[in-house]
Amino acid sequence: MGDLLAIEDIVGAGHVLTGDAISDDYTHDEALTATPVEPLAVVQPADTDQVAAVVRWASDNGVPLTARGSGTGLSGACIPRADGILVSFERMAEIVEIDDANHVAVVQPGVTLHQLDEALKPHGLVYPVFPGESSASLGGNVATNAGGMRAVRYGVTRHQVLGLTAVLGTGEVLQTGGKFVKATSGYDLTQLIIGSEGTLALATQAILRLHPRLTHGVTTLIPFATMEDVTAAIPPIVGSGIMPTILEYIDFITMSAMTRAANLELGVAPDVQEKTLAYLVVVLENRSDDRVEEDTAELADLVTELGALDVYVLPRASGAALIEAREKAFWNAKASGANDILDLVVPRAAIPLYLAKVQEVAQATGSLIVGCGHAGDGNVHLSVLQGDPEVRTKVVGDVLAAGVALGGAVSGEHGIGTEKKQYLAAVEDPNKLDLMRRIKTAFDPAGILNPGAIFD
Repeated sequence: MGDLLAIEDIVGAGHVLTGDAISDDYTHDEALTATPVEPLAVVQPADTDQVAAVVRWASDNGVPLTARGSGTGLSGACIPRADGILVSFERMAEIVEIDDANHVAVVQPGVTLHQLDEALKPHGLVYPVFPGESSASLGGNVATNAGGMRAVRYGVTRHQVLGLTAVLGTGEVLQTGGKFVKATSGYDLTQLIIGSEGTLALATQAILRLHPRLTHGVTTLIPFATMEDVTAAIPPIVGSGIMPTILEYIDFITMSAMTRAANLELGVAPDVQEKTLAYLVVVLENRSDDRVEEDTAELADLVTELGALDVYVLPRASGAALIEAREKAFWNAKASGANDILDLVVPRAAIPLYLAKVQEVAQATGSLIVGCGHAGDGNVHLSVLQGDPEVRTKVVGDVLAAGVALGGAVSGEHGIGTEKKQYLAAVEDPNKLDLMRRIKTAFDPAGILNPGAIFD
């Protein structure tokens, strides 16, 4: 206990939680397959200096550290070690600056997406990464390279983070990048830290790129008779120049569950519903209603030529409700008894072949695999319902391997954490994994930062 008292000297009385003071929320994230773990202590630093001092103490004493934002991740990456300390950033939740001239915001890691979005509205600006959970923290987004539905237009977290303040595993404080959008000055350490899931450094401040907030938009719902027709329509839409803000596919099982859970009626004719196997949801945004109308008409003509059964331009309220329901798809899957959630990414032109292979795996193993995805960037979200753990491990392995064989990757945005590392190890180039380990050693020589995440 004496050592923990030393940490209290760093962060202040009342900000080192132990025993019964550690609530259940600190022991897990939202990964369906992970087991909650109670750490030795939860530490709540207030600034970068305190984080650095805690990390130095942990490095000197060989104590594992796991960083935690809002705990909304889906890979087990913020689940602590029983012999370690959880570093919670809830006290570091300040929007330091909104710089209108440079279109950037400077934020601490505990700032949530909702908090930042509300602060940006009066400025007519937006931070465009919306991974589906507005309570998610910016620190967690940086750690996992979060994406979301708007990635087809704006890209993912790594495209929006211009610089970081980060604490290495030695306790050294690193400043990377700045309020500029390009630089050719050595290695890009900002990008190396983004997506590293707290294994290389703890980000204590981020410089975020902002964009003009588009206030005119429309949501279209486009049913197709086959999944092949849905996925074949994606490349022409992306290549048309229409620039959708959201381009999602949703299979009919998932759509039925979503609309039922949200008590949502979208006005799709019964005869069309009977023929529909999957839908595209396309959100178009622009600076004026006239431009949105032009883009909508062009989209309707295009998808009709590509075999759409119909095109529904949803009323504003219904469109917003559908997008909200899509963002809650994980919770619907969880409530429906899903045993695992996958987020593999493949080249978008390979989606039809990939989904066909997924169904081959499902049928061969008696599993149900359904889902939706960010069709515009090839990110496929699958809910796996298979109660037998041994069979499920094989199913997940086969599904992920099939995607990697088509040029994909194990995770598009949820990260690897502790729950997908066995699958990454099975399909990834061993030379790449060895290089990752050497990079980790350079950043974290004592190996205290989130050990066991991404790889052993």
